[in-house]
Amino acid sequence: MSLVDTNWLKKKLDKVKIIDCSWHMPQTERNGFVEYKNKHIKNTIFFDLDKNSKKNTDLPHMLPDAKSWERVVSNMGIKNDDQIVIYDNSDVISSCRCWYNFIYFGHNPKLVHVLNGGLKKWIEEDRPTTSDIIKNIPSNYTVHEKKELVKDINQINKNILENRFNVIDARSLERFKGSVPEPRKGLRSGSIKNSFCLPFSELINKDHTFVSKEKIFEKFKSTGYEVGKNITFTCGSGVTASVLALAYSLIDNKYMPTIYDGSWSEYGKD
Repeated sequence: MSLVDTNWLKKKLDKVKIIDCSWHMPQTERNGFVEYKNKHIKNTIFFDLDKNSKKNTDLPHMLPDAKSWERVVSNMGIKNDDQIVIYDNSDVISSCRCWYNFIYFGHNPKLVHVLNGGLKKWIEEDRPTTSDIIKNIPSNYTVHEKKELVKDINQINKNILENRFNVIDARSLERFKGSVPEPRKGLRSGSIKNSFCLPFSELINKDHTFVSKEKIFEKFKSTGYEVGKNITFTCGSGVTASVLALAYSLIDNKYMPTIYDGSWSEYGKD
């Protein structure tokens, strides 16, 4: 049950740990933390995607090391057996990246959920919000890293020759084809050889909810990917790749999300 709806969360408000993982593309000039301080769902903890990613790298949103993740999550007051609901107020559905991170570091996938529609839908339904920020009681979170759920550039290059898994790109078709420049400086246009394209936006409704499972299946089928092979998702910086990973988990409940962490920010370097 990767997705939960607003009615489900309303009944569980005091029984789950709630995370706001709103992250915005730089060109939007929006600040997720500032917005969180102004308005969020009761009992919500803010997760800073930029701050809580790997340090000492010029690549955005790379997974931190295990000790750093233990420290971050412990400071959030989250325990290993906690049920977690993650939401965002972002056009790139950034909550899915936080969902992926928790699963990668060993949280039980059955206990990690994304709020379908996020804060946008919650507010549109006139549900209550607050500006009160809760004080976290630190926990002692323990990581059980699942390194098989991430690919690096060497594995991606090796796969171009061996074709052992599908690579599906969540960026727009124009960026995938290289017909428009990349939004980040220093990156060439184009895509990974032999990869497939499924823009994440095609799986999201106007109210930020996911389209139906039937439409998700149809969209994946339309890419021409090779059914039966494992799938690794990529994008610009590892955020919207996670949207595809979550969407795919809705039509294949045995799938464990696998991301090329460097994505085009690494592969597309000039």
